[in-house]
Amino acid sequence: MRATFHLSTINRICVAATMLLWALVAVSAATEPIKFKHVVVILQENRTPDNIFGSNPNFEPGVDIASEGLTSTGEKVPLAPISWVTCFDLNHSYHAFVTAYDNGKMDGADKNTTQPGDGCIVPPLPQYHYVDNSKGQVQPYFDIAKQYGFANRNFQTNQGPSFSAHQFFIAGTSAPDTYSKLFVSGNPIKEPAGCTATPDNTVTVVDEDGDENSHPPIFPCFEHPTLPDVLDAAGITWKYYSELPDSIWVGPNAIRHLCGAKENAEGTLDCTGPEWTKHMVIGTPHVFQDIKNCQLAQVSWITPTHEESDHPRMTDGRGPKWVASVLNALGSNPPCAGTGEVYWKDTAIFITWDDWGGWYDHVKPFRQAQDNGWGKGFTYGFRVPLLVVSAYTPAGFVDNANHDSGSLLKFVEMNFESGGKPLDPIPPGIYADAYDDNSLQAFFTLTSPRPFEPIHVKFNFRFFVMEEEDKGRQVFKEMARCGMGCWF
Repeated sequence: MRATFHLSTINRICVAATMLLWALVAVSAATEPIKFKHVVVILQENRTPDNIFGSNPNFEPGVDIASEGLTSTGEKVPLAPISWVTCFDLNHSYHAFVTAYDNGKMDGADKNTTQPGDGCIVPPLPQYHYVDNSKGQVQPYFDIAKQYGFANRNFQTNQGPSFSAHQFFIAGTSAPDTYSKLFVSGNPIKEPAGCTATPDNTVTVVDEDGDENSHPPIFPCFEHPTLPDVLDAAGITWKYYSELPDSIWVGPNAIRHLCGAKENAEGTLDCTGPEWTKHMVIGTPHVFQDIKNCQLAQVSWITPTHEESDHPRMTDGRGPKWVASVLNALGSNPPCAGTGEVYWKDTAIFITWDDWGGWYDHVKPFRQAQDNGWGKGFTYGFRVPLLVVSAYTPAGFVDNANHDSGSLLKFVEMNFESGGKPLDPIPPGIYADAYDDNSLQAFFTLTSPRPFEPIHVKFNFRFFVMEEEDKGRQVFKEMARCGMGCWF
């Protein structure tokens, strides 16, 4: 028997098939990762989520901020308020991590030591404090988190301080050479650091069993592949902004081929290699000029000045305002002449902190070493904040996936392409980026860009490019107008 179909039935089938096809196309478009023209990584200093956000631990639904901490005696102590500007620093060496971590019990922070300045009075249990935000000192960070994305579970990849942490941000490792099973675990004994250090300068290393004592310290200049090498090979532009050329926060300075150290007329060393000359920007305020002049690189690492950092005993309190000013400069920049590009719609911005700084945090590192055993004895470290900003990030988005500095490297590798494919991991494929799952894509789910809403700060970005003398007069003028609360 021959089957027959009425014309109306055929029409309904065609319409249904067309609707199904468009639905599949829409789903595919919605799940296709957003590709950004620019990725900006702002690196702040030495804080934990419990320390920065503890003044309002329930500032938005889903955030995981503690109001108490566990000591080595088993006592639960309430976290207490403390000024954003302190006269002491906390030990945040590899040994300090091991002490505070206490084999996963997370109860040894009270055994950590402090480094106070002259005449400094250190409060009891200094590690168990959150920043007093009664005068809005860190309000810009709350505002950024509420307007954009907040990561509950972002960990520093390494278990040490700034020098090794900044190596992980550009290379996913702090190994002295390509296949070494050692990691650089500490800060150099003095500055200048990196390949321009004096011959007597050294840095500690740790092996895969966590042993620092069996290995002699080494000169703080290394040679292995980095993400900048991957970017160069693919023709992706990059810049690294720093206050100084040779501090412990300058990752490229410690990589021999990126620095290209040569002796100068004074008999000391300067980085003068072609990679350094092309990509390094000395003078952090130049980032504002590059934004204004539409000269933003495709990938940018931005480090603060000492005063604009959040580093205890260094900061003068302006760090949150500096970060907000960078965001405001990017978000409010008019369309670029000639190209019409709007940075706000084309840029993913990650704000994170290089290490925990010795402050208490209640969240246990999500694992020790990668699944293949890489990093045993030195990865992963304590939780540090991560804020994610873009035109495609929903307001108040809180993410519970595990992240680390390797996640940032992986995001860059997946965001940009070479030959129609994502960039390869950093050779030899065993570093922190190699096994990341690219879950940072969860922060970019809006199908159309949101309009930019500036983060409220008392000073705009023009303040940060003033000469120091003019800057001092501006601070004095503002204090006279409305008191210390306007600034600090």
